[in-house]
Amino acid sequence: MPRLKTTFLSLLALAASAMAAPADSASASTGAACADGTVISSVRFEGLEHTNPRVVQRELLNKAGEAFSTEKFETEKRRLQDLDLFTDITVSCDGSVAGVSPEPRTSNLEPRASNLTYTFQEIFRWIPAPAGKKTDRDGLMIGLALANLNVLGEDIRAEVQYRTSTDPFLDNNEYAFYASSPYLFGLPLGWNLEFLRTDSYDDIRGFQDDSWLLDLDLDYGISSHLSLLMTVAGRELKDAAFLPEFGFGFAFDFRDSKLDSRRGVYFEYMLTHVGEGDDRDFSCNIIDDGATCDGGMGGENYREFLTDARAYYTLWRFVTGATALVRYRLGDVERYDYYYHGGANTFRGHEADSNYLGVHEVLLTLEERFVLMERHAASVAGVNFFYGVQLVAGLDGSLLWDKGRPGWDDYEGAVYGGIHLVIPALDRIRLEVGYSPDKGEPVFYFGLFDKVTSSRWRSR
Repeated sequence: MPRLKTTFLSLLALAASAMAAPADSASASTGAACADGTVISSVRFEGLEHTNPRVVQRELLNKAGEAFSTEKFETEKRRLQDLDLFTDITVSCDGSVAGVSPEPRTSNLEPRASNLTYTFQEIFRWIPAPAGKKTDRDGLMIGLALANLNVLGEDIRAEVQYRTSTDPFLDNNEYAFYASSPYLFGLPLGWNLEFLRTDSYDDIRGFQDDSWLLDLDLDYGISSHLSLLMTVAGRELKDAAFLPEFGFGFAFDFRDSKLDSRRGVYFEYMLTHVGEGDDRDFSCNIIDDGATCDGGMGGENYREFLTDARAYYTLWRFVTGATALVRYRLGDVERYDYYYHGGANTFRGHEADSNYLGVHEVLLTLEERFVLMERHAASVAGVNFFYGVQLVAGLDGSLLWDKGRPGWDDYEGAVYGGIHLVIPALDRIRLEVGYSPDKGEPVFYFGLFDKVTSSRWRSR
């Protein structure tokens, strides 16, 4: 379950990365300054001005009284980076810097003991900034946001936003509140709360989305690789019935990192029930290039089976990723909730329109990334952040259908390439060009987050 839904940083990060210089060499070091086997006498933290030490402590594998392990440090560093709170994390023994050994032992029989110090460079916390969101339905939306990325130092992220469409300007409006954290009262219970008010005309599915949404997603870690998932939501859509939603599932996660994954696999399975159903019908007539809908839009009553599979492998600077998202629905699904394909968040071969709608969907991607620049810590006017650059190329596959089994007529394929800017909060900014043989012309795309994330949460 993706935790990152904040989208306020896009323009800020682009400007900052162009101006930034890397942080000093000591903080930019990635090597562990302690030798394997060094006995840890104590563990200290430096640089935690806004973060509670227990937020860091629960991610650590090297413990006082045990022998230091570089392999453990690399693992815990990736776990700490997943918190999206720090631009850089280094370790040293007895205050030494990278490459400097601690004091030698006085005897070959005497175990070497050292104080282990973790040094952190915290990311920005309070951000009043432009808000941005890129969807296949509304295009680029801009506005204002106020966010705190680390409420009370407990790794709680909260944000309020107002966004409006740029084309047509001010016609589609959205008000949002997001809050999330990977822990709840010290328990490994990740939660993501979303409150969304939308007043937007959906020209893909042909209806006025005048709605209120309250959604809570939970992720309970049974072990380091297995989580139980649950979602509870309620949506009030004008001219339709109230749409409750309840889902339950589980996920196996063997990735080295949740953000910018380089190795490992992820499998998620989810069963969700949506709606209660009612007797009102949703009727639309296609006229020219648009759709007109009369009467009530009707209620829904369906079950959705979801499979989300991802696999990654790295060889030198080349990162190969393969992903598959499958969603199959049984029951009454109304047109206002049909899936669409087309755009940066689904199928990078054409734009989304009313010709590409379906009850069920399959999205397939095979992507090759070349890490042109690894993650670098930087600072501008006292604001700490990080950035990295990756070149990408890949294949997109799309299956979208209404009933029965899909056929070749329901399949589309495309190739794409581009450049990704890896940054805090948004995960990445994607600048890509896609080409589908069926369309015969290239299309430029601008997207936020990893595509596999935005595909899951693109509906609004």
